[in-house]
Amino acid sequence: MDVISNRQLLVRVRKYVRMVPFTWSAYLAYWQLRVGVERRRRYFLSQELVDFGAFPQPTLEEPVSQLCTANQLLSPVFRNWCRDMHSPARFSRKQWEFAYILQALKLTGVLRPGMSGVGFGCGREPLAGLIAQHGCRVLATDLEQQQAAEQGWVDTMQHVSSLEGLYTAAEKFISRENFDDRVQFRSVNMNEIPDDLEGKFDFTWSACALEHLGSLKHGLDFIKHSVDCLKPGGVAVHTTEFNLSSNDDTCEHPSCSIYRACDIRQLIGELEASGFIVAPLNLNTGESQVDNHIDAPPYSMSPHLKLLISGYAVTSIGIIVKRPA
Repeated sequence: MDVISNRQLLVRVRKYVRMVPFTWSAYLAYWQLRVGVERRRRYFLSQELVDFGAFPQPTLEEPVSQLCTANQLLSPVFRNWCRDMHSPARFSRKQWEFAYILQALKLTGVLRPGMSGVGFGCGREPLAGLIAQHGCRVLATDLEQQQAAEQGWVDTMQHVSSLEGLYTAAEKFISRENFDDRVQFRSVNMNEIPDDLEGKFDFTWSACALEHLGSLKHGLDFIKHSVDCLKPGGVAVHTTEFNLSSNDDTCEHPSCSIYRACDIRQLIGELEASGFIVAPLNLNTGESQVDNHIDAPPYSMSPHLKLLISGYAVTSIGIIVKRPA
């Protein structure tokens, strides 16, 4: 996989600046990139990550409830899902979230014709269309338009309010006819899942949406309510932000909350006490140089597995929950 490092990119820009006539815009672009590289280097050197204990390296071949790590993105499974999404494979945690969700659904046997699923906070992501391409019936949901606008999701082009917007992200891998036949859209507030969705679906999913629901508790409550949408034997797969810097302090803000290991363990305990089956928790943070890189604003496209948010090193975590048959 051809991944360009920040240092290599800086060298390329430096060569370009030397080749073209001097302009302030070229100089500014070069300087901002150089400052960005140095800033990322300093953040990397200053971060002390939590030791969560000994865990085996997680894989996408057999996903459990696990963190995003570089070795998973080097696997054939990851590259195959990226190819299906028509998205060139790179060290990107967002790509990992999509591949993780799809692989978990596939291995639990629900990514096939005749199955039905509901996605929460879908935005302009490709999952609804890609899941429908496998023959599933999909209800894609997102926040009501006015509420989304007030929270800034519309201005940043991360919100969807119709099937048309959903199809734009899926047109490369599913025909319009099949999409319209298999996918429906509905405005749903993730904090207030309608009662008429309970017990109707074989699977449910969300990709880094629940951390934006207002607080740590709101996100955890969402997961517990989302599994009520499952039929017996159904599976829920969710991803969210995970705090690598602390198991005590964290960021909790109406716009974004970062979950700690203690929060995830509490959630798992409550779900299991209610009779649900949660895939084992694996908090291996990765062992390669890419895993040691912490991206800082302005964020790069790759590598972008760990990033700095409000002073905390953060990555993505996936959780798989099954409703007993």
